[in-house]
Amino acid sequence: MQPSVWRPARNAAPIIAALKPWLEAQLSRIPQKSQLAEDIRYTLAHWPGLIRFLDDGTLELDTNPVENQIRPIALTRKNALFAGNEVGAENWAMLASLVATCKMSGVNPIDYIAATLRAILDGHPQSGIEDLMPWRYKQPSSLAA
Repeated sequence: MQPSVWRPARNAAPIIAALKPWLEAQLSRIPQKSQLAEDIRYTLAHWPGLIRFLDDGTLELDTNPVENQIRPIALTRKNALFAGNEVGAENWAMLASLVATCKMSGVNPIDYIAATLRAILDGHPQSGIEDLMPWRYKQPSSLAA
């Protein structure tokens, strides 16, 4: 059984079509520096995405799964302030991204980085870089003693 997908009602199309001109008209009636005017301008600036969301009921408006994945990185963002210099910060960001990608792929980051560095040292061809991505990494099976 397939999950139900929300679709806008056919009779909602005229309401959605009339919303943009109505919002534009409201901008001339309210103070331009008000929070409401700022919110309306934001909505109008993102209108194509809003319409896409309303037209396609399969799109998720909730970003919690993504936010939960990046939260550990966001919590350590302050550590990057102490990277020493711009190159150090770039290296920290690259490594943090790599570790997060490994975790999302269910891969031990230390094993992956060690195996990838070993493959590069052993002459892995640049044309096969896709084979070295975390989601393609095959973890070694544990040795039975």
